[in-house]
Amino acid sequence: MTPAQHTTLESPFEGLHATPTARLPYQHNVLLRSYILERPHGSVIIYNSPGISDAASDIRALGEPTRLLVNHSHESMYGPPALDVPIWIHEKDHSGGTGALDIAGTFNGRTMIDDDLDVIPTPGHTPGTTSYLWDNGTRRFLFTGDFIWIENGEWKAVLLSPAGRSDYLDSLALVRNLDFDVLIPWGATDDGAPIGVVKDQSEKRDRIDAIITRIEAGGNR
Repeated sequence: MTPAQHTTLESPFEGLHATPTARLPYQHNVLLRSYILERPHGSVIIYNSPGISDAASDIRALGEPTRLLVNHSHESMYGPPALDVPIWIHEKDHSGGTGALDIAGTFNGRTMIDDDLDVIPTPGHTPGTTSYLWDNGTRRFLFTGDFIWIENGEWKAVLLSPAGRSDYLDSLALVRNLDFDVLIPWGATDDGAPIGVVKDQSEKRDRIDAIITRIEAGGNR
């Protein structure tokens, strides 16, 4: 299927497809998306959202997905998608309210899926929040879920509990030193781009340093 034939999927980059949006129930100016990665080893979906079911036929047309990778347990509020796909999550979030999802497997540390997809635990938003770094040979996409999201064009954190502050800061320090050029959160406000394209690595570090400064000062964003 050529990109022109996709009736429900958007393709912000070659090989990367975004589902239709859904509004966050408790913050209606936030739009959520799931993403489909076309890969030689089989397509992978990142993030659970209603858009997967909305775009199920077009996702299948790209090839049956091999996994749905969940960033954190809150994604389970939308229930299982209308696709028969194995769902994976970090083991620390498996017991954190994911009963609505049939979990096929869990992660317990940093690992690789094949040679192009890096699974990186980034706790702080939840104990098992996990980011995914995909190198498609042209760009390096970092999927951060709600750990780093985009609000009015600015990269923000979502610290839910002061008890997670230390883990959050450690995770931000880790991500600050990762090599990536596109940030793709689960959600973004509807007044800006859902994806953050990084002009250079210094811009990436500056944006994350600004988050670190706010969290260190006692903020939650």
